[in-house]
Amino acid sequence: MLPGIMSVVDDHYREMRRLEALALALVLRGWQRVDADNLIATWAREAVKIFPLFVDLQLQAATAGAGYSGDTLTAQGIRADPEGQFAPEALAGWASDGRPLESLLRAPADVALDRLLEGRPAEAALSAGEDSARRIARTQIADAGRVAAGVDIASRPGVGYTRMLNPPSCSRCVVLAGRFYAWNEGFDRHPQDDCIHVATNAAAARREGLIDDPKAYFRSLSAEDQDRIFTKVGAQAIRDGADIGQVVNARRGMSTASRDEFGNRVGRMAPTKVFGQDVFTTLEGTTTRGLAGQRLISEGARLSGESAETVRRRSRSGDVERTVTRQRVQIPRLMPESIYALAKDRADAIRLLRRNGFIL
Repeated sequence: MLPGIMSVVDDHYREMRRLEALALALVLRGWQRVDADNLIATWAREAVKIFPLFVDLQLQAATAGAGYSGDTLTAQGIRADPEGQFAPEALAGWASDGRPLESLLRAPADVALDRLLEGRPAEAALSAGEDSARRIARTQIADAGRVAAGVDIASRPGVGYTRMLNPPSCSRCVVLAGRFYAWNEGFDRHPQDDCIHVATNAAAARREGLIDDPKAYFRSLSAEDQDRIFTKVGAQAIRDGADIGQVVNARRGMSTASRDEFGNRVGRMAPTKVFGQDVFTTLEGTTTRGLAGQRLISEGARLSGESAETVRRRSRSGDVERTVTRQRVQIPRLMPESIYALAKDRADAIRLLRRNGFIL
């Protein structure tokens, strides 16, 4: 692989790790102030402070992700101009499954409270809540960058991506290493998966050595690490010549944006049926003032009746809440992953990304 590509990859990886570290420190500082005797209220107080800062980190991650693909293509000498400009603010303030970020930020307190109701000690309950906060911080920043990069790849004709390991890696990631994916193939992952994708085309991927045999990583490990990562039986089978992809079920345990920060299917956010398929949607930007809402309205989308919503605004005297009425379009706004699943081809995907306000 050319040094220029690795420099871009390394720079982007460091920037994403920096943003994840800032998000992690942010939520953990807030969690340290939580009172086990008053979990919901004390965490809600901290979450209000965390929210705007976390949104800004998401915006930085999405902006970095949107520029990453272009930089990797330039390093490979590939010219593939995007057919639209990505709007990174479309991902800020929203969880990767489409629900409002504020809703997801409530999860740590809910987890801790469930443990208390199960009769667990306060220390164990708070520890479980902290683990939830950690997963949210890492996953939501990583997803903002990943989804932004995916939209940018989808907007560039002839471009896909390859998956690179960021060792140490688990067996599920190893068997996917170096594989070339088309623009609309999802970047399946498990919670806290830190694999990296590199925008490229099939010819350049082979030329730059991005398509490799996962066995090369297996052979680079000590026998002890091979046994630990692939299990003793599995590792021995691979050493005996078994196909690594057959030994490891590449799909088991992998997750997509349709799963929550724990790797479970989202229960409270049931998928919406569109053309008979389960897809995930978001309400963000679907009012008459939102970009997606305005575009959907221009194409004939009907408006729902006025609905009352409570919004929080910052004033000189502090945060204040007020009730506003808004009209929303009646058709769902699709998340990018669902757009890729529904699109007939790349042109259709770009149309849907633009229609749903992800490309300006």
